[in-house]
Amino acid sequence: MALLIETGLSDWMSDSDIARDVRALKPGLDVRTPATIGDPSDITMIALAGLSDDQLARLPNLQLVQKLGAGVETIVGNPNLPDHVRVTRLKPDAPAQGIAEWFVAYILRQQRNMPFHEAAQYRSEWSPKAPLYSPDTVVGVLGLGHIGARSAKMLRAVGFQVMGWSRSPKQIDGVTCLHGEDALPDLLSACDHVCAILPSTPQTVGLFGPDMLAAMKPGSQLLNAGRGDLIDEAALITALDQGRPGRAVLDVTRTEPLPADSPLWTHPGVTITPHVSGWHLGDALRDVAENFERLNSGAPLLHEVDRARGY
Repeated sequence: MALLIETGLSDWMSDSDIARDVRALKPGLDVRTPATIGDPSDITMIALAGLSDDQLARLPNLQLVQKLGAGVETIVGNPNLPDHVRVTRLKPDAPAQGIAEWFVAYILRQQRNMPFHEAAQYRSEWSPKAPLYSPDTVVGVLGLGHIGARSAKMLRAVGFQVMGWSRSPKQIDGVTCLHGEDALPDLLSACDHVCAILPSTPQTVGLFGPDMLAAMKPGSQLLNAGRGDLIDEAALITALDQGRPGRAVLDVTRTEPLPADSPLWTHPGVTITPHVSGWHLGDALRDVAENFERLNSGAPLLHEVDRARGY
């Protein structure tokens, strides 16, 4: 039994660095990379960012796919994934903290009129403009799981009025929590900023289409650090031109990397960041090593995904 680290990414942590860190956490584990894979039939667990059909074809004895992150839609949605192969994800503090900071940073950028003052500086203009008052500002957080709850609490600590939305009832101190599809338009119409950290499921794909975008408060800001397929990007361009919302900050897009010809790159109401909001894994690699040991011993896995539900 061996664990293969094969992220499939060239612009993040290297496979060898991750493998080194996992070995350091649990000395003695058989941890391999594509460069040291040996016999592929030895591999019973793979840790990755996205699953490919090639990986499935090369690993005949695979039992567990460990996502090095939270979103698993491309894994559980792969029709070639055998029924017996289990899927786990990570719920680390470090990326949850990072995503919450990303939301706060881009909200404060608008609250404090930073783009306005930067433009004025380039023109050598002294142009005072009053910042918005945080206690009068309403921020909505869509998705109140591990990351969403952390974001809502951080935004509340800054001093915003915070509303949260989820499909099932949730309770967070200091946060007005709504749930159910019928409650979403009311939240959108009340919020100056809307932070989306929803998973990709059949219920959320295209959720922000023309109707939901039209329900947003005029001039509001939509921030998405969840999944790119949450937003109908053509509808978003039209909605931005109509001022509902007034701005969008996107860390995720439907196609990544975002194609060079996408109108999102050049639209004046859009800010793009290249999927960097939750960069660091922190101590989450402990869960990768732990899951490999649990798989081998037959113990319950950490953060196992319900493949039918998609999360």
